[in-house]
Amino acid sequence: MLRRWVPAILVAAFGVLVAVTQLTAGLPVVGGVELLVFLALALLLSPWAFPRSMGADEAQRASAVDGRPIVYWRPGCHYCLRLRFSLGRLARRAHWVDIWHDPAAAAAVRAVAGGNETVPTVVLGDRAVVNPDRAWFREQLRAS
Repeated sequence: MLRRWVPAILVAAFGVLVAVTQLTAGLPVVGGVELLVFLALALLLSPWAFPRSMGADEAQRASAVDGRPIVYWRPGCHYCLRLRFSLGRLARRAHWVDIWHDPAAAAAVRAVAGGNETVPTVVLGDRAVVNPDRAWFREQLRAS
């Protein structure tokens, strides 16, 4: 569980270190601004930047019922962040599964990505696409 938060914690800790350094150098405003920037980056790298994650089994059952795609992702992945933020509110039309939170999800990704845990991986029906084109995926979500 902690593994999911490591990138965000490291960025936040580095931000605190930079801010303290600026404060001791007599630059409180610069330190405060830098701390805010690092905390914003930490938020982007945290699981909170994504819709609620579910387990792989739950996502597969839900997708079979409603036909919505499954997106396998992991915290700290900049490709996942780019996909997530390019989708905007459409991201809620997919089932999101954190592969670091669910070993079955990691196994599902390895099964379609040649043994690698390459994310984002989108499963739409019986089709799996590793690192999908963002415009294509937006169109798929609009159509579903």
